[in-house]
Amino acid sequence: MTTTTRTQPSYARLALILGTLAAFGPLSIDMYLPALPTIAEEFGATTAAIQQTLSAFFIGLALGQLFYGPISDRVGRRAPLLVGCAMYTAVSLGIMFAPSVSWLMGLRFLQALGSSAGVVIGRSVVRDRFDERESARMFSFLVLVMGIAPITAPLIGGQLLVLFGWRSIFLVLAGFGVLCFVMVWLWLEESLPHARRTTTGLGSVMRGYGALLVDGRYMGFALAGGLASAAMFAYISGSPFVFIELNGVPPAQFGFFFGANAFGLIAASQLNRWLLAYYTSTQILVVALSVTAGAALLLLVATLLGVGGFPLMLVLLFVTIASTGMVGPNAMALALAPYGRRAGSASALLGATQFAAGALAGALVGLLANGTALPMASVIALCSVVAWLAMRLLALRKDNAPRLAAS
Repeated sequence: MTTTTRTQPSYARLALILGTLAAFGPLSIDMYLPALPTIAEEFGATTAAIQQTLSAFFIGLALGQLFYGPISDRVGRRAPLLVGCAMYTAVSLGIMFAPSVSWLMGLRFLQALGSSAGVVIGRSVVRDRFDERESARMFSFLVLVMGIAPITAPLIGGQLLVLFGWRSIFLVLAGFGVLCFVMVWLWLEESLPHARRTTTGLGSVMRGYGALLVDGRYMGFALAGGLASAAMFAYISGSPFVFIELNGVPPAQFGFFFGANAFGLIAASQLNRWLLAYYTSTQILVVALSVTAGAALLLLVATLLGVGGFPLMLVLLFVTIASTGMVGPNAMALALAPYGRRAGSASALLGATQFAAGALAGALVGLLANGTALPMASVIALCSVVAWLAMRLLALRKDNAPRLAAS
């Protein structure tokens, strides 16, 4: 679980590869956000129907991780990654020819199944190589690398939309899938030796998931990180319509507003790396998640009372989203720390929790759509507060001591 042997890639190169793989999700989501109103208009669909294409992607990410995690524990990390990258590339090309919202939704689900390999197995590779503190540092570094995606993706998507139409976005995503396939094939070495691979069947996998679900400490951190991410997904789902339709932001400029929050998330994640030299992951998580919940509640109150307008909304969204740059890395590291040999399954359930909550949050924003920013603000506040409660009532309970299952 170290990076000291000569056969392993350098820390920076490993972070670059894993960060690129982790960017599957942000790129696939954020690049087509500026196009959502245009897609709705072309297909004659409602806002809620188009937002369900986001939820379909989140569901695919959640289910795919439950499959790839245990598989990677059994056969190693490289082969499932290559399969996922190939699937992602093929489906992205197929989306270019989607004739309806229903086709778009189904293909987005399949695209997410492919991309989920990069998301879950990347976390497993980190757990293969590093301990809890170093894992938190690496996860923070990954946020820096993959954080480029939320800044650049909406800008690229907006320009592609204006110049070539929304379907061109998925041609670019197919090219990204090819890039990831090549990086894994050429430069990512296997991190799980045969001696540490599992040989269990489906029944044992399901029992393993059951053991994780009743581990209060694990689920507390998983829910804390997952629901904080769900708050961000609620923002992702609602922001195109709140920004573009309600507040008149041009689609080509949407990326600048979206990128500002992504920059805040990156800055917070790098501050987290520095703070880990002086504080524990738990201490940082408590403060960061308290800030997230507090800012989200203020956003809800301001929206309900109609005070501050768009400028105050931008400030509170910035604080809410940026603080998740500290919540995510520490929650992941704390949840995965006791699990060594089952890192793939533990990482899979962690990711499934995150994206299932994200799918629910995104769907809720769409279902509650009423022509105002209130649905988005309400779901962000709900997710943030419940995340804080999960941390306090489950993860940090004294009787939920770490269960060292790193066998």
